[in-house]
Amino acid sequence: MNAAQHIIRIVKAFGYSLEGLKAAFCSEPAFVIEVFCFFILTPIAVFFPFALVFKALLISSLFLVLIIELGNSAIEAVVDRISLDRHPLSKKAKDIGSAAVLLSLANATVVWGMALWSIYQ
Repeated sequence: MNAAQHIIRIVKAFGYSLEGLKAAFCSEPAFVIEVFCFFILTPIAVFFPFALVFKALLISSLFLVLIIELGNSAIEAVVDRISLDRHPLSKKAKDIGSAAVLLSLANATVVWGMALWSIYQ
């Protein structure tokens, strides 16, 4: 594969990623809320008097929520594509994906809480 083919492949992959973000934004209400929170909280992380490493942790915790939500949405789409019938394994897959989102939200809450706590100590 030559350099031009690699570039074309990268550009196409980027396009697919943008399509995935658009699909999640248009069809997943939880993702929309999390994106909204990301855009509200990121400037707070940037402008608060935190050390650079705190800012990185705060923003990374928000990205992690979005990443996990995208994974959960993908799991749900695949499970629904396979069958809309109720099945214990389908429920298990969806519940585990939901648990991952919950843990990422708990992580973000703890990181933000500790950072804010550090300001007032």
